[in-house]
Amino acid sequence: MILLQSPSRFLLQILKDRVVSGDKGVDIDCHTVEFDDMRYHIQFSMRNPKVMVLSVALPLAPPEAILHDGLPLGAIDAIKAAYGAVVQILDPPKDCFDVTMKINLTKLPTDEEQRNVVLTRIASVREVVLGAPLKLLLRHLASKTVAPNVDKLVALVHRPNESFFLAPQADKVTVVYPMRFQDSIDIVLATSFLQEFVEARRTAALNNAPSCMWSPVPPLELKGVNADALDANAGFVTFVVFPRHVEGRKLDKTVWSLLTFHAYVSYHVKCSEGFMHTRMRRRVESLIQALDRAKSDAEKLKKLVHGGSFRRLSMKHEGNSNH
Repeated sequence: MILLQSPSRFLLQILKDRVVSGDKGVDIDCHTVEFDDMRYHIQFSMRNPKVMVLSVALPLAPPEAILHDGLPLGAIDAIKAAYGAVVQILDPPKDCFDVTMKINLTKLPTDEEQRNVVLTRIASVREVVLGAPLKLLLRHLASKTVAPNVDKLVALVHRPNESFFLAPQADKVTVVYPMRFQDSIDIVLATSFLQEFVEARRTAALNNAPSCMWSPVPPLELKGVNADALDANAGFVTFVVFPRHVEGRKLDKTVWSLLTFHAYVSYHVKCSEGFMHTRMRRRVESLIQALDRAKSDAEKLKKLVHGGSFRRLSMKHEGNSNH
């Protein structure tokens, strides 16, 4: 299965091109969208070619999602910790965006390898901003504590008007995803995929992964959640994350995997649907070819039969004339 990458390839390529180009460059003013829910506005000016202004619009948050000044909890601190002096947060952000940053490329490390690490981190701004509250909760799990002033059930935005839910405890964090699909075919494929996803964990190679459950009804952790936050047609995937899953370097990987789980499932559902359509088209083409061959063979046989009857009839007439 394909795992989605954290850095935006489009954003990373622009950053690398601008670093390589030196002081030369052209004005850039472009927009791009990632996962159909996060918008970027990228700006470079020839007057200051080494400074990029990056504005980010987050997915529209549902009412139950926890925000702080319009941003996920801990997002500002996460940006400062991730980028340091390279990034300056502009307040207020540009219109229609949630956060605007001025990125000074002259402050990047001189070592190429370290510079690429920082550029990749900048291109991973989605993980830094949206993953901030998730990382905060999982850091406390690594130390087997619960973050202070946190409710028993935390709603985090991950898609427009959609949340996923965390129930933090000292020894584990339960993560619940309401999985919504509008297309009936997607619902069937997603159900099959998620059931296989649950079964795969039972293999010896994956038995150390977070436990996963799939249910068509809300789990007990969502008891008391406003019904408007849950779609009646949604299914629910539940992960149980333990301290061993967030130790050391595992933390970033776990945060990204949880943050993009819905996109991961949607990607594979669409791939499965595309694969099935391809197989169906190939099958139809093979049947048409078989029919064309049968039709051609039938026409040849018809000509052969008619031609043979004519020869036999001609030979009979010739025999009578000889008598």
